[in-house]
Amino acid sequence: MRLHVLEATAFGPFADTVRVDFDHLSAAGLFLLSGPTGAGKTSVLDAVCFALYGDVPGDRSSAKRLRCDGAAPGVAPQVTLEATLGDRRFRIVRSPAWERPKKRGTGTTTQQASVTLSELVAGDWVPLSSRLDETGHLVSELIGMNLTQFTQVAMLPQGRFQAFLRARSEERHELLQRLFRTGRFADVERWLRDRRLDLRRRSESAHQGVADLASRVSEVDGAPLPWDVRDLTEPSGDGTLLAWAEELHGSAAASATAAGAAASVAGAAEAEARQALEAGRVLAERRARLDAAAREHEALLAEADAVAADRAVLAAARRASGVAPVLRLVDQARSARATAARAVTREDRDALVAEVESAVTAAARVDALRPRAARLATLHAEAGRLSTRATELERLTAAARARCEAVDVQAALDTVAERIAAHGTVARLRTDVAAAREAWHESRVATLAAREHAIDVRRARLDSMAAELAGALAVGACCPVCGSDDHPAKAVSGPDAPDERAEKAAQRAVDDAASVEHLRDVEVRELATRLEHAQDAAGPGDVDSLQAERAELAGSLSRLLAAAGGRPARDAAAAAHAVEELVAESASVEATRRSLTEEAGLLADELEEALADAAEYTTGDAAADLDRLLRRHRAAERDGRAALDALDRLAETERGVRDAEAALADAVAAAGFASPNDAAAALRDVAACSRLEQRLARHEQRLAAVTEVLRAPDSEELAAATPPDVDALDGAHRAALAALHDARTAEDRWTTRAGRLTSLCSALAAALDDWAPLRAELELATRLCAFVEGKSADNRLQMRLSAYVLAYRLSQVVAAANERLARMSDSRYSLEHTGRRGAGETRGGLSLLVRDDWSGEARDPATLSGGETFVVSLALALGLADVITNEVGGATLDTLFVDEGFGSLDADTLDDVMDTLDSLRDGGRVVGVVSHVAEMRDRIPTQLLVAKSRRGSTISLTG
Repeated sequence: MRLHVLEATAFGPFADTVRVDFDHLSAAGLFLLSGPTGAGKTSVLDAVCFALYGDVPGDRSSAKRLRCDGAAPGVAPQVTLEATLGDRRFRIVRSPAWERPKKRGTGTTTQQASVTLSELVAGDWVPLSSRLDETGHLVSELIGMNLTQFTQVAMLPQGRFQAFLRARSEERHELLQRLFRTGRFADVERWLRDRRLDLRRRSESAHQGVADLASRVSEVDGAPLPWDVRDLTEPSGDGTLLAWAEELHGSAAASATAAGAAASVAGAAEAEARQALEAGRVLAERRARLDAAAREHEALLAEADAVAADRAVLAAARRASGVAPVLRLVDQARSARATAARAVTREDRDALVAEVESAVTAAARVDALRPRAARLATLHAEAGRLSTRATELERLTAAARARCEAVDVQAALDTVAERIAAHGTVARLRTDVAAAREAWHESRVATLAAREHAIDVRRARLDSMAAELAGALAVGACCPVCGSDDHPAKAVSGPDAPDERAEKAAQRAVDDAASVEHLRDVEVRELATRLEHAQDAAGPGDVDSLQAERAELAGSLSRLLAAAGGRPARDAAAAAHAVEELVAESASVEATRRSLTEEAGLLADELEEALADAAEYTTGDAAADLDRLLRRHRAAERDGRAALDALDRLAETERGVRDAEAALADAVAAAGFASPNDAAAALRDVAACSRLEQRLARHEQRLAAVTEVLRAPDSEELAAATPPDVDALDGAHRAALAALHDARTAEDRWTTRAGRLTSLCSALAAALDDWAPLRAELELATRLCAFVEGKSADNRLQMRLSAYVLAYRLSQVVAAANERLARMSDSRYSLEHTGRRGAGETRGGLSLLVRDDWSGEARDPATLSGGETFVVSLALALGLADVITNEVGGATLDTLFVDEGFGSLDADTLDDVMDTLDSLRDGGRVVGVVSHVAEMRDRIPTQLLVAKSRRGSTISLTG
């Protein structure tokens, strides 16, 4: 990574745009970033971090206020950085979130953070991304570090200088893995762990399958398990389990063979008993049929007289069936004659004919007048419709005029309602502003109290600093103040003396109180702005007068809306035009109605003359009178024609009766009956005849059947034989059948058990074969995974594989750091990489110790003094940068920043440190030193000076 140009606008203490040409500074190799306290030296580094990562390091990131308070209103904070990352040159333009003035009205609104990432390709800047997450991911991948790791390696800010030196092994592991890109070894660890878990799941599943099969074998045979198959801890292993199952299978097979033999014997006995039973049943059934036939034969002979009478009745019914149709014809002819006689009302045919002709002539005359009556009704209906339309148009015109007036009244009512609501908002906001100001005063008092408490804690800690330094001394270690390794009377802190943790807690309380105070201040300003807007909207006047005005306007609007049909007009001009159209339509409708009324009067006079001879029907409705008159003439016509038809039907039925009676006399004589009454008495319906025929046929059939049974060759021997005891034979057969059922049940049970055990033994053998390689592979994977993860007893250092790889890299970093540390500490201190676990760590491999050659002891870096910590940390950072730069595939760090810490060095140590930093220029690396120590300004000619003023800080370049 190499920086080229940095520009910052309204960022941090810089109210205007400042520009830093790192290419010019890089030519010197070593430059100084100097300026008074609070001028903004660290803000230059913050701008670089913000451009790369969208955030600033340290506690300043929690404030979330990166815009310069002295910048002109409306000027957006922005940072632009051109840098080479890898082999590609990029330009990053970032803007943090800030409160900008609203474009409309007063007050502010939040402008969200933004970014633009471009790459220089063939001399042109090509945009790559404008998304915050995408840009951050790409920059982190190119640099190889996140913000925290970047500030531990390439940019060492105030208060964070010694973070990598004093970091835990896990923290160094994460940083070094990203820097040296050794994540593949962590992937190997993860793959082995996942492989072990997968094999364990598969082995447990196979184990469960074996246990289930063993349980099923035990359940099928009813034998208990030889041991707990859930863990298979029996010394003989799974082979004994299979032998146990096969032994149960052999026993079941032998029992099945024995049960089959017993079933065969029982089957033969059952067959013999069944044959005896069937023979007895046949003999008993034949004897029962012979006895029944004799009884039935006697009964049939007793019915001979009744059968002869039925044959005579059947013969007479068959002869009378030929006369039945003629009898029905005579009855029908006589019924028709009686009906026709009842229908005759008048017997004068000539008078009836004359009345029908008169009625036809009168109906034709009335029917000719019906079109005029229909026209008259149409004229009356149209005139009525036009009258209704005229009334409706008058109502619509009045409603349209009311809607026009309601528009203005509604607008005035809306304005009054908005002013009344604004008055309510003003009253509520005044209360909110008073409460917010009170809360702001309380938060300001709390901030001042927290600051006073923090000052008291800091003062108390400074008073007990000697005791704190004494508590950090190790046995035999040199005092960081006097340098002596003899500590005869160490200072002891008081019971209530604060430590570094208490001081940090007090400072955090100050920061929290200041944040709350700022939020309360912003809330007061926002509420005040909203109050001003509400007062402008409320306007002059009080709420009571506005309420009275609203009530008056509401009453007017209600009356107008009632007249307008419940809604005002949306467009006053359109409503006025509608009124004009309605008035014109009303005039046209009235003219049409008068014309139709005149035509209807003429037609009414004409119809009145035509109906003068039918005064009894005149009702004022000509069409109805004509319809009634026409119905009367047509009814007279129908009645006359019906009377003529009745006379004709009566004459016809008389002829039919005479013909039917002649045919009946002939049919009775032909059938052999003395009179029609005898023939009618002999008649039977079809069902009765059918029943007689069936009864006679059934008698003949049964008589023939029983005669045949009684005439059989062996009937006499059968009648003399003794009937067999069927019940005893049946009991013997049932006993034999039960024995056969029990034998076959036992055979089926043992055969089924043997078959199920056969399949279970095969499945158990296959399951054991499948489980065996899984167990072996799981054991191997478990041992290897435990070793790689540093959890195995064989791994004496308890070191992970990835940590082992990084330990080699860290040893290279330590070696490179010791080269510079030897020069900067006059060969007193050196770093040692140890594989042992540090205090509070679960795994080793990446721990660091500092060896003091004056005492010969190696100790924890936390025991170093402030100046010693600075020197050792700087050497370690430079060594890490050297190894990373020389590592193929690692992140290249061409720029290194050191922020403060030089003031803690004595003159000799400062000379050694400056010589070391100055030597970095030979490798092409650029080092920026941030300090306000006067001697540093004399030692480093190329300087970036930061000056502060009331209008904001500025930057200038010298050397």
